Amino acid sequence: MPEQRRGFVYGFSAYLLWGLFPLYWKLIDQSGAFELLAHRILWSLVTVALLTVALSRLSYLRALLKDPRRRWSLMAASVLISVNWGTYIWAVNHNRIVETSLGYFITPLFTVLLGVFVLKERLRAAQWTALGIAFVAVVGLTIENGRPPWVAILLTFSFGFYGLAKKKAGAGAIEGMAIESATVAPIALGVIVALGIQGQTTVTQHGTGYLVLVLLTGPITAVPLLLFGAAATRVSMTTLGLLNYIAPIMQFATGVLVFHEAMSPMRWAGFGLVWIALVIFTLNGMRQRRRTMALEVAASAV
Repeated sequence: MPEQRRGFVYGFSAYLLWGLFPLYWKLIDQSGAFELLAHRILWSLVTVALLTVALSRLSYLRALLKDPRRRWSLMAASVLISVNWGTYIWAVNHNRIVETSLGYFITPLFTVLLGVFVLKERLRAAQWTALGIAFVAVVGLTIENGRPPWVAILLTFSFGFYGLAKKKAGAGAIEGMAIESATVAPIALGVIVALGIQGQTTVTQHGTGYLVLVLLTGPITAVPLLLFGAAATRVSMTTLGLLNYIAPIMQFATGVLVFHEAMSPMRWAGFGLVWIALVIFTLNGMRQRRRTMALEVAASAV
């Protein structure tokens, strides 16, 4: 199989798994979000520690730990991704899957906005148009709900700033995740111990199968990340950008078709505006990339 096709399969598989996450978290929704988040962090650390040793990444991990700037960036990323995970688990367990999909639909647009204000990048007119349409959508959904869509906003902000922190760290997937998990693991362990002392732990009260599903939250966190890392080195950023929409589309479909979450006309309109914004944003990005590649080819010919 050609490397590019292999990369597409890896990327598609990663986003497919992320899209199926609501179904998995629903299987263990008899536990609270904080308890599940603590277990996810702890077993993610165990999984990634084993992978670090198995794939001989210890030298890369030590190099990261010796660089204060990259280390602090990853520690900040650990807090942000923990907020993202906790919000997502809570939302799924409280039947707000559709709102989580809204957050991940908006995230690429918010990431572009971060590039403007933090990295001083310039936006093209079409990108500003896409951002404006998305803003109108959020305002419309706020009016519809009588409150801002806090789940979507929190997921967007936490994941957007997480991506920025990861960009500044410039770390590989495995060693970066190792530092992130290790940073918050003591807090996660403290939560689990405190719940046990208070007699409020639930993961051991629903049978062996339930406990196994909780323990597997570590591997199911690591596997899509590794697949994504393998895809990123084999396919173009345009392909990865298009694959990025698989997960929120699946989450939206799961919320509406499987768990029958309500979709009022105003809510459909809000999502419709977000999708229009993403179409404008994506097509403009693809057009700009083709133009850049054509210029590079012409320059190399000269």
